[in-house]
Amino acid sequence: MIHFDNSYARLPDGFFARVRPTPVAAPSLIALNEPLARAMGLDPDWLRGPEGIAMLAGNDLPQGADPIAQAYAGHQFGGFVPQLGDGRAVLLGEVVSPDGQRHDIQLKGCGKTPFSRRGDGRAWVGPVLREYLVSEFMAAMDVPTTRALAAVSTGETVWREAGRPGGVLTRVAASHIRVGTFQFFAVRGNEAALTALTDHVISRHYPTADGPLTLLQQVVARQADTIAQWMGLGFIHGVMNTDNMAISGETIDYGPCAFMDGYHPDTVFSSIDRMGRYAWAQQPQIAVWNLAQFASSLIPLMGEQDSAIEAATKAVHDFAPLYQAAWLRRFGAKLGLVENPQIQPLAEELLTVMARQRADFTRVFAGLTDGTARHEFTDPAPFDAWIRTWCAQGPDRDLIATANPRRIPRNHQIEAAITAASNGDFAPFHRLSVALTNLREERREWADLALAPRPEQVVSQTFCGT
Repeated sequence: MIHFDNSYARLPDGFFARVRPTPVAAPSLIALNEPLARAMGLDPDWLRGPEGIAMLAGNDLPQGADPIAQAYAGHQFGGFVPQLGDGRAVLLGEVVSPDGQRHDIQLKGCGKTPFSRRGDGRAWVGPVLREYLVSEFMAAMDVPTTRALAAVSTGETVWREAGRPGGVLTRVAASHIRVGTFQFFAVRGNEAALTALTDHVISRHYPTADGPLTLLQQVVARQADTIAQWMGLGFIHGVMNTDNMAISGETIDYGPCAFMDGYHPDTVFSSIDRMGRYAWAQQPQIAVWNLAQFASSLIPLMGEQDSAIEAATKAVHDFAPLYQAAWLRRFGAKLGLVENPQIQPLAEELLTVMARQRADFTRVFAGLTDGTARHEFTDPAPFDAWIRTWCAQGPDRDLIATANPRRIPRNHQIEAAITAASNGDFAPFHRLSVALTNLREERREWADLALAPRPEQVVSQTFCGT
């Protein structure tokens, strides 16, 4: 049983379309995130039972659910689309957990909505499992993120380039409100809806904000911290469109995302990012660009236009120092240094050495604790020179161990798990799921998960799955 409180569904009708999920043929549970369920005040036993699985698949609605597909617009690779919306996702409602936090429960891949355009509204198990693994790893690393409550198989075939087994992801988020949600109403000149949305966001996420300007300032600060954490993990979102930037500051929409193996700042994985717009090194600049679109949407609510533009511009420009401070905290921890003036030059020099030799991003930083980082370089001489300077700073190796995971969701490991799952074998997925959410635990049978891919295992492209 789930007790819903549907505050977003009480906003005016133009914010969403009411739509029920489309039932599937033969739902079965792939995975249930029991710790998350308990934290939200949900009963894992009920969720594992027939009624729970029916809900997770979209075959049945629990009492109190008010299912909607949210409307939003967005810049996609720089081009504006005035109407997007949830084309394959339905928000069942919101749950207030025992700690008082409000959580959206959304089914992703549960059928067509009025925003589906030419899509089928479905997902196949590959993207479902990818998002489950990556989002839960991010949560384990304390990165602001949406969460995965459950994954189910549908017993149906989804057609992409070939037939694939269908799946539905149950996603949990602080909310699914995006920069594109504000753009949807701004482009239509609907100031009443913008005001209602702004008030809703302030009430839900930023209770200390006293209006649109302070809301913008606080969103900028949260995004600066989130992007810095991405950078510290070698994470590449892959599709940082404005409809994929959550106002809450959470990482959302894990489509063609990936983590770097060999480091280079221009690394791109997404098959649709042909110009490198969303490369690893470009992510802070793209965040600023997206936030500028958010600011533009709020300007009509900020009083006299010239002063509003000046204030909004300053708020967006404040991203740079906020991000720089967050970056220094993140990379300082990765190097075992706190408030040391050498953090930036040491980090930048190490990254330069790594880029020249395509040294493994994760293994170099994790290897600083035990001397194994040197093995990641084909020519260790530049690294040897760097490490002498670094050691002179007296790094805290416990801090390094905490900041640098030895296991990440490696692209080749995810692909292997997806391939196995496509053939009905979910054991590799479950093994990865446990290993990537228990990062402080070391087991002999997980040793291979800390290895870089062999040349024949390298995955150079990822796909969004739509």
